[in-house]
Amino acid sequence: MKKLSLLIVGMGDIGTRLASSQPNQRILGLARSSESAVRVRKASALPVMADLDKPGSLNRIAGLAPWVAHLAPPPGDTEDDSRTRHLIAALGKAAAKRGSLPRRMVYISTSGVYGNCNGERVFEHRPTAPSNSRAKRRVDAEQQLRRFAARNGIRLVILRAPGIYAVDRLPLERIRKQTPAVRSEEDSYTNHIHADDLANLVRLVLFRGKPNRVYHAVDDSVEKMGDYFDRVADRFDLPRSPRITRAEAQVVLSPALLSFLNESRILDNTRLKAELRAKLKYPDVETFLKSLPSRG
Repeated sequence: MKKLSLLIVGMGDIGTRLASSQPNQRILGLARSSESAVRVRKASALPVMADLDKPGSLNRIAGLAPWVAHLAPPPGDTEDDSRTRHLIAALGKAAAKRGSLPRRMVYISTSGVYGNCNGERVFEHRPTAPSNSRAKRRVDAEQQLRRFAARNGIRLVILRAPGIYAVDRLPLERIRKQTPAVRSEEDSYTNHIHADDLANLVRLVLFRGKPNRVYHAVDDSVEKMGDYFDRVADRFDLPRSPRITRAEAQVVLSPALLSFLNESRILDNTRLKAELRAKLKYPDVETFLKSLPSRG
């Protein structure tokens, strides 16, 4: 039986994990350089030389695969996503060439599209209210993809993901630097998903996701940001970060850290479990930390 082809756009950490876990599919991965092509091959995928920032290089992807996983981040200098626009234009050329448009697409967006929700529990039907350029770019990408899918009868699924963690994606450097965290009574809720679970959810929604559907790609944790740092610090026998007031944080923390601190929400994952029947490898951060080998 012929293997189904999946084109992964954005062969970073999640794309690499996704490609490596799909032995029964023909995996194609976009590569913008010879170095990235090597990384694609190591993930058992076939490199397709193309660059989302160079539209002319994308002509070859039209009709290349019936399934597309769009995992590439937007460019960082505007409030719209030109990379998604270039991707859609290239995929759309399949119709003009009498080729095949994608049948299914998945896009990893961000929980930041909701803005600050003051610690409320958030469901997928909540209207987006992005409060910074990073989140506005993601909303723009979502809207572009929705229009493209609706015009062409493509089954699009959007995964809104929070903070992604893994053994090499923990806040250890921040903890070692003793960057302050906010006192618990003033702290913001944060949300998490392990990189392996997110890669698996991309695979799962391609098979089971409903058309034009949003799912929260989030684990079961209900935790404040500083408590998360404490949990990681304790596991690695590091001193806990000092705690300061929220007012003090506005002065001493970087704008990048403040952009996360100033948004508080609890993502609900009921739809993920009910519709996709998803079972997470790491249902919470504590389960992952306990799985790490002893350092003694």
